[in-house]
Amino acid sequence: MKVNVEVDTLLNKIVKDLEDVKAKDIQIINIKNRSALGDYMIIVSGTSSRHINSIVSNIVKLNKTHILSTEGVNSTDWLIVDFGDIILNVFKPETREHYSLEKIWKNNDLEDEKFGFG
Repeated sequence: MKVNVEVDTLLNKIVKDLEDVKAKDIQIINIKNRSALGDYMIIVSGTSSRHINSIVSNIVKLNKTHILSTEGVNSTDWLIVDFGDIILNVFKPETREHYSLEKIWKNNDLEDEKFGFG
């Protein structure tokens, strides 16, 4: 398996930035061999709508040259920042529990089979 140092360096920077803005329950899921969406999915929670918006605003400001797009900016339940090989999901705790992305991406037997669009 080829290690992409640039992606791992960016992943570490994003996680550090998330810790600095007090994001809660940071989960990193390796989806390299499971999806064409990217290499890593980061899932975090914010304590309130204001906190979620602050997390995303700061992450965008600190990493703007690496961001491909953002989704859900007008929402306060679930915001997504797409870095290409890294997808950041920022949730309200109840929304995170409802969608259960960790369960979907961590607890299945599809690790060796990569899914793509086609």
